[in-house]
Amino acid sequence: MQRRLIPTIAFVLLTIISTSLAAEIRLPAILGSNMVLPQKSKVNFWGWSNPGEKIQIINSWNNQPDSATASSEGKWKVSIQTPGAGGPYIIVVKGENKIELTNILIGEVWLCSGQSNMEWSAMNNNKQALEEAPGATNTQIRFFHIPRTSAEYPQEDCRGEWKVCNPEDMKRFSAIGYFFGKKLNKELKVPVGLINSSWGGTPAETWTPMDVVMDDKDLKEASDKLKPVPWGPVAPGKLYNGMIAPITNFAITGALWYQGESNAGTAYMYTKLLSALIESWRKKWSIEFPFYFVQIAPYNYGNNLNGPLLREAQSRVKLEKTGMVVISDLVDNVNDIHPQNKLDVAIRLADMALAEHYKVKSGPYKYPRFKEMKIEKNRVRIYFENAEAGLMSRNGEVMDFTIAGEDKVFHKAIAKIEGNTVVLYSPAVSQPVAVRFGFENRSMPNLFSKEGLPVNLFRTDNWLIGQLSN
Repeated sequence: MQRRLIPTIAFVLLTIISTSLAAEIRLPAILGSNMVLPQKSKVNFWGWSNPGEKIQIINSWNNQPDSATASSEGKWKVSIQTPGAGGPYIIVVKGENKIELTNILIGEVWLCSGQSNMEWSAMNNNKQALEEAPGATNTQIRFFHIPRTSAEYPQEDCRGEWKVCNPEDMKRFSAIGYFFGKKLNKELKVPVGLINSSWGGTPAETWTPMDVVMDDKDLKEASDKLKPVPWGPVAPGKLYNGMIAPITNFAITGALWYQGESNAGTAYMYTKLLSALIESWRKKWSIEFPFYFVQIAPYNYGNNLNGPLLREAQSRVKLEKTGMVVISDLVDNVNDIHPQNKLDVAIRLADMALAEHYKVKSGPYKYPRFKEMKIEKNRVRIYFENAEAGLMSRNGEVMDFTIAGEDKVFHKAIAKIEGNTVVLYSPAVSQPVAVRFGFENRSMPNLFSKEGLPVNLFRTDNWLIGQLSN
């Protein structure tokens, strides 16, 4: 009898413990104390509990309960309305047990994603972040850092914890994310929450839902050309599954993206790929949030045109509520794929977000870009958009223009600024048909708007380069 009784008692105890554990309400990591929720928005609260369990969510800004009932799988979700910016607030979640979330702020929430240039922080010896860290105490800025996580299938939760901005956590957080949030907080005078989900050396395919890539013949063919690397996944969807899917229920204001270096070898497909990524993320969040991205910096990719082709592909993304910042002038060493200047990159992103999304003019944000070309005998006149106030060169004569005739051989051009146009020619080209500007891997052109923003690279031809043509 004793031999049978012990297992029976153990089974009963395990049953009691399991039942007790199952009754515990559990929230995803992204819902926690110290978080920021978007202001004047419907935000989701969700989690796990016993099947059929009644859940109440009570917030301290209006003390009105919102309720939900767990499904047969023990999942529940409810939307609650947030007020204008402010706080701190408390949110209590009640069921069989009670969870109290404290020090919650209402403001603006931005997702920061991409590869290493978004990930880079003071821990990577970024000088600007290191200099900023000692004074980086700001209770109005909050961080949520998602650890590197690859997964075969979309995950429902991730690791992480909301932190109030302080010198030590700031050192470990995305430098671009921090500087962006600091400027928004200063200009808008509202709390800012920043979510960092980035992984160095990873292609855009792995940040895109797998079916989006695999169900598109062109995207799949380009993805199949990516070679495995030891520092991170390249397969479609792996990082989306582990680092984006778990937070798609969490309301965000917008997203920042700095990535592209790992797709330079398949630049011909990047316009379609990044557009698909943006559209898929918006679909998963069920909102057309603003998406601002950084054009990759000049870098020595070797004896090819992979860099300018990728930058050109980024320039062709034309979705609503998207914008690209040009940083060809913010590079200290073209042999280092990680430019030190993260502060000015972040400020340019913030200026774009402030102007386009918040309708607050902070600084210039529209980059001059090619509009049209007119041939005037043996010369060419280039017209630009976003150059109404005129153009200027820095450090001498205008550089990085080349010109070609029907033979498709490009020669260095002599260029002169005339108001908001540029006139150029080459003694070697009597009948010009095409112009390129800044179209080399290491090009750091010195042509700017009078407002101080660099002119974006361009080419007027559609001649085949590698695998890219119009």
